[in-house]
Amino acid sequence: MLDDMNKVVIKGGGAAGLRAASRLKRNGIDTVVIERESTLGGHLAQWDRLFPDGQKAKDVLDRLLSDINGVEVMTNHTITEIQRENDIFKIKLDDNTVIQADAVLDTTGFDIFKAEKKQEYGYGIYDRVITNAELESFFKTGSDRRIDNPKKIGFVHCVGSRDIKVGNTYCSKVCCATALKQACEMREAFPESEVYTFYMDLRMFGKGYEDLYLKAQQDYGVKCVRGRVSEVAEAKDGRLVIKAEDTLLGKPLKMTLDLLVLMCGMERKDGFIATKNGFVEQNITDEKGIFVAGTAIQPMTLPETIANADAAVLDIVEFLKRRK
Repeated sequence: MLDDMNKVVIKGGGAAGLRAASRLKRNGIDTVVIERESTLGGHLAQWDRLFPDGQKAKDVLDRLLSDINGVEVMTNHTITEIQRENDIFKIKLDDNTVIQADAVLDTTGFDIFKAEKKQEYGYGIYDRVITNAELESFFKTGSDRRIDNPKKIGFVHCVGSRDIKVGNTYCSKVCCATALKQACEMREAFPESEVYTFYMDLRMFGKGYEDLYLKAQQDYGVKCVRGRVSEVAEAKDGRLVIKAEDTLLGKPLKMTLDLLVLMCGMERKDGFIATKNGFVEQNITDEKGIFVAGTAIQPMTLPETIANADAAVLDIVEFLKRRK
C-alpha cells in the first residue's frame, strides 16, 4: 500500500479507466477519473450483449462501476492542458479547475471508423445501410425505423480495417466475432430471415470464438461467404443490390438485400498512442509519469482491455514507489 499523498488522474471513464481506477484504489492511491461524457462506460455502455457467449454488457459495466465506489469522478469535463512542474503534473480542465497529480493514465480508447469514408457501401446514401454500432443500439432499444422485418440481411467485415486505402492496415480484432454474434441475434429477432456475412478471412482466435462460428452456421443457418463486397446500389423498391465475389468458388455474386450491416473497426483520430516497448513496456510512454492503457494503444477485445488496465496499474504503483 502507498500513502494517500499519491494521486493519479485517469483520462477517460470507459472500461480501461474504470478498471484502473478500482485497482489504484485497492493500492491506496487517490484517483480522479475525468470523463468528457455525462455518463461512464464509454463504448461498453452503448453495447447490448457481448461475444462470444452473449453476456449482457450492462452486467459487466455494473461490476466495473461498483468497484469504483469512493473514487472521485468528474463527468462532463475535458482536460485542456497538462503541465509538469518538477515531479508534479498540473492538469487543467475546461472549467479552469486545476488538479495536481503524481501520474496520469490515458484510457481515452478508440473511435469507430466513419462508414461514410467507404462510399462504395452507400452508408449515408442508402437508407438500409447501417453500422454495427447502430445495429447494437437496435438490440438494446428495440427501435430503428430502418430495420423493418428484413428477410435478407448481409454483414460486411473489415470496414475501415485492413484497408490500405483508408490508412488502417491493422485488424480491429473484434469485428469477426461481433458480426457472427449479431448475425445470430438477427436470426433470433427475425427467424424467417436469411443472413449472410462477407469476410476476407475469419479471425476467431479467442476462447469460445470458434464455437461461436460453428454455432452461427449450424444452429442459426448463417451463411459465411469469403469475398469482398465491391458495390452497393439501391433498387427501385428501396432494397439493396450488392455485388461481391465468392473467392472460394471463384464466382461473382449479385444479391438483393433488405439490410446491409457494416462492421466498422477501431481507429483514433489522432492515432494510437505510442509506448516505449510493445512487449515489455506496453503501458509506459516516453513522458515520465504518463501512462496509457486499453484501446488507446491498439485494438483490443474487452478482456484484453481489462487485463491491460491491470498491467498499467502495476507500472504506476512501481513508478510511485521509486519516487519515495
